[in-house]
Amino acid sequence: MIRIENLTKTYGDLAALDTLNLEVNKGEIYCLLGANGAGKTTTINLLLGFIKPTSGNAFINEIDVVKKPKLTKNHLAYIPENLMLYPSLTAIENLDYFSGIANKKLKKHELEAFLVEAGLQESAFNKSVAKYSKGMRQKVGIAIALAKDAKVLLLDEPTSGLDPKASNEFGQLLQKLRQKGVATLMATHDLFRAKEVATTIGVMKDGQLKQQWSVDELSLKELEDSYLETMNYNSLQS
Repeated sequence: MIRIENLTKTYGDLAALDTLNLEVNKGEIYCLLGANGAGKTTTINLLLGFIKPTSGNAFINEIDVVKKPKLTKNHLAYIPENLMLYPSLTAIENLDYFSGIANKKLKKHELEAFLVEAGLQESAFNKSVAKYSKGMRQKVGIAIALAKDAKVLLLDEPTSGLDPKASNEFGQLLQKLRQKGVATLMATHDLFRAKEVATTIGVMKDGQLKQQWSVDELSLKELEDSYLETMNYNSLQS
């Protein structure tokens, strides 16, 4: 569903991304860990077609992202750290608008059903999203992905700033999408949430993928130790 081959992005002498190879298949959740500047957001932006690679290839559902960027967007949904919705519109109106862009003509009861599936309380459906918490806005983002029937979900720090309850609820929603066969790539700093939701975890540093594991291969403590070692941080000794 997501395939990246030797993807590289340079700015002068700086390699923001250095020959990245990565694959996320149907029903998988791949979490990319790394410090700011590691290359996580650059990877997401390249897959979205926001920037063009210096070299290498990227594919969404076997469609070349560089050659056919508009076509790839029919197959994916994107939820950034701060999801941009129209603040004066309600959840129903935002969902209707964004699903319409994806050529989905949905009736009100269908829009409501997607919001329910995304976990948004029904009392909020007809309130302007300007009054929403970040967690509520992220649920509207999930509803958009559901309504669009997206096969690929790209997430850039989606749980940053969420309280533990909202972060846990978001993780549960990702598992629902996984069961629907969605391929998810999530850039995050949150080791705990990555261990909870991912099928595969990778660690990036200096634009390179340094480590990669199946989530079942290591405990949270082992993940933390490996991450700190990869990043050359000194962990506190008890």
